Amino acid sequence: MAEESRIMVGQDSHPIEENVIKVFRCAKVVKGGRRFSFSAMVAVGNRAGTVGIGYGKAKEVPMAVDKAIKDAKKSLKKVAIEGQTIPHQIIGKFGATKITMLPASPGTGVIAGASARAVLELAGVHDVLTKVYGSTSTKNVVKATMDGLLKLRNAETIEQLRGVAVQPVKRW
Repeated sequence: MAEESRIMVGQDSHPIEENVIKVFRCAKVVKGGRRFSFSAMVAVGNRAGTVGIGYGKAKEVPMAVDKAIKDAKKSLKKVAIEGQTIPHQIIGKFGATKITMLPASPGTGVIAGASARAVLELAGVHDVLTKVYGSTSTKNVVKATMDGLLKLRNAETIEQLRGVAVQPVKRW
């Protein structure tokens, strides 16, 4: 498992950061031996509410990582974060994986496995509790985490959708 981070300057005041979540190796057995190919799962984000994930495959690791970064930048999405945490509890699902994310009080940190942590930190979430149920495959956990983050709504969005005023909730 390779860990790598690069920083690139984005259009916002926050630079876009890249994080290689995992590199996968695949072997094809041929007459002369084994032929290896590689794939990479990458998360990109600005740590201020924008995050994307990407997947790339190639014969060599650097090319796979570059393809994954390119794919991730195409899929950048805005997510609702409230201060340092998420606005409400949410369940993200993908395939046989379910991830429950709960808002946490300041100072808690990101309580999550490596796959979910990479996505949450690049989204700008500093305090959250998570639990993964079902499959713990890296690809599924990352996609389920993104699903959960995209389902999040803040109070202003709910007010606009419903056309009513929402009472602010006093937290911590």
